[in-house]
Amino acid sequence: MNQDRLRKHVADYLAHLKATPEKFATELQERTDRSAYYRSWSAAKLAKMSKDDLTEYFSKLWAMRIWGNKQYVVDQLIADNTLPSLVEHLAELVWSSASLEKRWDHFRKHVKGVGPAMMSEILCHVHPDTCMLWNRRAYVGLNYLGVADLPRHNYQLTGKVYAHLCSVTESIAQDMRALDAKQANLLTVDYFIWEELQVEENLSQIHKPKVAAPAAVPVEKVDAVTSAFIHDEVRDKIVDIGRWLGLQADKEKKVADGAKVDAIWEVTIGNMGRVIYVFEVQTKGSVDSLLMNLLKSLNNPAVQGVVAVSDAAQITKIRTEAAGLPNLKDKLKCWDYIQVLEVHEALESVNEAINSLDLVPQAF
Repeated sequence: MNQDRLRKHVADYLAHLKATPEKFATELQERTDRSAYYRSWSAAKLAKMSKDDLTEYFSKLWAMRIWGNKQYVVDQLIADNTLPSLVEHLAELVWSSASLEKRWDHFRKHVKGVGPAMMSEILCHVHPDTCMLWNRRAYVGLNYLGVADLPRHNYQLTGKVYAHLCSVTESIAQDMRALDAKQANLLTVDYFIWEELQVEENLSQIHKPKVAAPAAVPVEKVDAVTSAFIHDEVRDKIVDIGRWLGLQADKEKKVADGAKVDAIWEVTIGNMGRVIYVFEVQTKGSVDSLLMNLLKSLNNPAVQGVVAVSDAAQITKIRTEAAGLPNLKDKLKCWDYIQVLEVHEALESVNEAINSLDLVPQAF
């Protein structure tokens, strides 16, 4: 980490707060209130959560600002996990006596739809002395400070990596305390990162090719656990992209006999009928099986296009083998999964900005 750069920005931040005491007081009260709210949900209280409670709990998260219809997101979480399972694993993540690394990995293995931004935000609000808040802005800020080996995508953020990031963030809090921010914790550091380290040149660098290094490792060669995380993250983000584009999007859908696909985008055109686009994500497994599934999906006349999603090496294999299938090759499109993740991140930023305008009032 570039300590000189860090100390300069910490000094600038503290000077700004000293010059605007009302801002400091407002931020301190906000941190206190948010921590108090999430700490109030003990393990026993979480176990008794109703659907309405869960909606309020998640809707208050900063990570939910990308969604206009927050109730829809919570409904999907319940559909994917069931309410009892979701609150059980949430209580384990927040309050279990197991190590942070184990709690993190257990939750991400068993709960669908709750990503690192939500997980870390909840942990940071409940345990601000030991848990940091991880999101795109945290990546930009820590990258600017020269922190090495930052995770670029969700599937890279294992419990071990998250625990390391908490340690890095604690070192920043220590510097802040040494420079007269006596009560600085990891939630304070998050406010500092947002206020001081989001300079324009950092944000403009985030999509440069150099950050796509993980794609250099063929996805078929990663271990089975990582492969599963990549598959599920990419599948879920394809669904998110479709919804943000105003389409009806879903995952794990049967579109024809013998063809259950990873994701679909669907649109109804007046009274003329439906148009469906099918997506299959390929990490490990047989390319022949993927092509057969896509071919079967074309038996549904509403399916107008099929998309195979993988890395560059796998895409080459897919295109080569599809060339011998005349009924498939003309409708087959290919999408690099790194591009999926980058498109999702770009649309996430757009939606966050638009939803911050509160053009459509929400219940929470």
